[in-house]
Amino acid sequence: MNRYPLWKYLLLVILVTLGLLYAIPNFFGEDSVLQISGAEGSQVTAATQSLVTTTLQKDNVAVKSIATEDNGLLVVRFNSVPEQMKAKDILQATLNGSSAGQFVVAQNLLGVTPKWLQDIGAHPMKLGLDLRGGMHFLLQVDVNAVIAARAKNDMRSMVDNLRQADLRYAGIRPDTNGSLLIKFRDPATQQAAQTQLQKNYPDYQITPLTQGSDLYLRLQITPAALEQTRDYVMTQTMTVLRNRIDALGVAEPIVSRQGIDRVVVELPGVQDMALAKQMLGGTATLEFHLVDAQHDLQSALAGMAPIGSRVYYMTNGQPLLLQNQVVLSGSAITFAAASFDQAGQSSVDIRIAGSQVTTFAQATGANIGKQMAIVYVETKNTPGIVDGKVVNTARRVEHIISAPVIQSALPASFQITGMASTQEAKNLSIMLKSGALPANMYPIEERNVGPSLGAVNIQRGIISVIAGFVLIVLFMLVYYRLMGLVANLALFMNVVFIVAIMSIIGVTLTLPGMAAIVLTMGLAVDANVLIFERIREELRNGASVQAAIQAGYARAFATILDANMTTLIVAFALFGIGIGAVQGFAITLIIGIITSMVTAVMGSRAIVNLIYGNRHNVKTISIGM
Repeated sequence: MNRYPLWKYLLLVILVTLGLLYAIPNFFGEDSVLQISGAEGSQVTAATQSLVTTTLQKDNVAVKSIATEDNGLLVVRFNSVPEQMKAKDILQATLNGSSAGQFVVAQNLLGVTPKWLQDIGAHPMKLGLDLRGGMHFLLQVDVNAVIAARAKNDMRSMVDNLRQADLRYAGIRPDTNGSLLIKFRDPATQQAAQTQLQKNYPDYQITPLTQGSDLYLRLQITPAALEQTRDYVMTQTMTVLRNRIDALGVAEPIVSRQGIDRVVVELPGVQDMALAKQMLGGTATLEFHLVDAQHDLQSALAGMAPIGSRVYYMTNGQPLLLQNQVVLSGSAITFAAASFDQAGQSSVDIRIAGSQVTTFAQATGANIGKQMAIVYVETKNTPGIVDGKVVNTARRVEHIISAPVIQSALPASFQITGMASTQEAKNLSIMLKSGALPANMYPIEERNVGPSLGAVNIQRGIISVIAGFVLIVLFMLVYYRLMGLVANLALFMNVVFIVAIMSIIGVTLTLPGMAAIVLTMGLAVDANVLIFERIREELRNGASVQAAIQAGYARAFATILDANMTTLIVAFALFGIGIGAVQGFAITLIIGIITSMVTAVMGSRAIVNLIYGNRHNVKTISIGM
């Protein structure tokens, strides 16, 4: 009566084995490391590694290991965060103060999972900001500037529209609250213009207005159109930010909207504040200009630049006179990736598409033998004090990356050389590939959560899980005896499965997630309690042990399913509606409920079958009172 076929036992053995394999990496922990890479053309060499080793030994900094990885990074592992932070300050001063070149020293956390586990895809769970440490940004998006720019563009378009319709106006100007005023000389033209503009600009509310003897049309963008523009800007901003963060390789970042014009970004594990700010707020793009070789550069430097040209500067400070006309703009770039040229120097592979491809090929084909400058353009925010308030002012920063001689008409795919370092090439490719931000953005709040705080949180979270587990185990052993031990084994496997699944699918573990694990343990044991109480009831009614076990599992299953389904509905609602920590709690709870159905019902039944299923004359069962 209480026997499983062989395939079910084999399935359970496979599941348990896989669960243990993919849960084990979480017990190896992580090392505090420094990752050293070259900057401004410098490369990490054996001499660099030797200098790092000598410096750390001289300053008595304990090092776990030093090795150069395949990607060219020099990785220094430490036994503690204080040693890591001490070493960072020392190495930054030593490396960048020597003649070896310029280097970037970045803090990070790297796992110590054995390679054979990594080869089968077994990695530790990703930890959230509250556990691992990292960075929190609250960013202000300048949506109002986009709305103002739209009104300005629409104003130009309205002028052209009225001219094409042969409707003469006396003037057009911006008014308060972002509205536009168009002046007319007679009522007939005013009315005809209102009909014309209402047909072509449905997003504007158009109202006739008389001020003395002057006739006007006031055009005010509708609240619905304002909200649509605001939502588009915010959605596009979050999409670009996610693309840039994904390119950085940040594990499970959080990018969410807060209010009408702010974005919250959390980057677990990231400790390089400067790089994070550059990647998030950068609005880099490229412009291609022909070098003006027909006019005198020195005259332009003296302030007498010819019409249609201006002076730009290369990274090393060398000036060049470039034509203002843009041969190719960054909006045409559809693909960008860091690479190396034939000489082994850092470069960026570019692919363009759209209407500019033909124009670009024609322009380069017509100027073979001449120089074409590649200008890097970035918008930066400069905070200042205006009337006692901090005001961020956007400024355009430009410099020439390189100015190669055009050898032939360039196709839709080509390579940009002249990158100072591999990191510069990577950063440029990320910002070009992810797209430009639709609006200027500046930080309102920046917080760096240290890994030491995360370690305290992890310790407390683990203590809570262990305490909950131990209390449940003791209760089940005392109250249900041998059957309680069966439930405890199933409970242990449930926790293993939760950890394994979260590690496999890459779910981020947060403190709320740990709370969900504790809650799931209670729900998992509750299923066994229902089964055991049903078995007790059957025994009291005179059923045999085998019949009671069979009835207990069969008749309690419907109740267990109903209870778990209601909890699942709530968990899915939390996941769909909530954000951040609420979603972390919900996804962990969902995984725990599903795994508990396997362990509490199928897993515990398999153990009970092994103990009692093959005994024909069993008279008693160890199930407490």
